[in-house]
Amino acid sequence: MSWIGSIKEFVPSNEQERKDKEVILKYINMFDDILKRDNEIIHITSSGFVINKDRDKVLMVHHNIFNSWSLTGGHADGKEDLLGVAISEIKEETGVKDIIPITNKIISLDILPVLGHSRKGKHVSSHLHISVAYLVQADENEQVIIKPDENSAVKWIPISEIDIHSSESHMKKVYNKIISKIEKLPV
Repeated sequence: MSWIGSIKEFVPSNEQERKDKEVILKYINMFDDILKRDNEIIHITSSGFVINKDRDKVLMVHHNIFNSWSLTGGHADGKEDLLGVAISEIKEETGVKDIIPITNKIISLDILPVLGHSRKGKHVSSHLHISVAYLVQADENEQVIIKPDENSAVKWIPISEIDIHSSESHMKKVYNKIISKIEKLPV
């Protein structure tokens, strides 16, 4: 299925996702460069919400720019396989190699604000991310590594403690939404 098809097929779980999906589809039609960060207004990122086999821990990175514990992820940079982007980012940011998608469907669809910041010595203006997130599983005993240019730590956090570790209030809402969806999935 195409990346646009996966967004169209996404079934919103609440009003926020319904409205964000509507706006996302509008911007996909408006911009032909939405898969690239060259679009300085809004572009697509793909993330992985990585849980362990028991579904009681999530693998998170301490993000250098956001100075908060967050899920792994990155820019699509023109790639249309958004699940593939999420898996590549997990591997790159954590060192974990054995990643199993729990589903190939999008678990969370959000429009997220990104404040202006410095990256590699250059200013990046405030913009929006179309955040496409997937639910995947990894072995919590697999060795993790940090990626110093992106994160300062990597660790498995009990799902019940995400609110304690994340300092971004808008992301706490996303994490809690994903957790509520996980709780409804068959084991």
